[in-house]
Amino acid sequence: MVIKALSELKPKERGKIIKVGGKGGVHRRILDMGVVSGTLVEVQRVAPLGDPIEIRVKGYNLTLRREEAANIQVEVV
Repeated sequence: MVIKALSELKPKERGKIIKVGGKGGVHRRILDMGVVSGTLVEVQRVAPLGDPIEIRVKGYNLTLRREEAANIQVEVV
């Protein structure tokens, strides 16, 4: 079992969310968009400088800032 921050995954890599860190409004917004423990995510694209990161979660694409993705721990599958 390999655990990484979501921001460390490369395009086309997948993982199962283990923990969503952070606090405040940004944390709540991420949870409200379906990024919760147990959900599978796949990195679609990473901008040339690494920010933002586009992921596919629950059938739709979502763009996160690198700092937001760094607070999400995933088990690489």
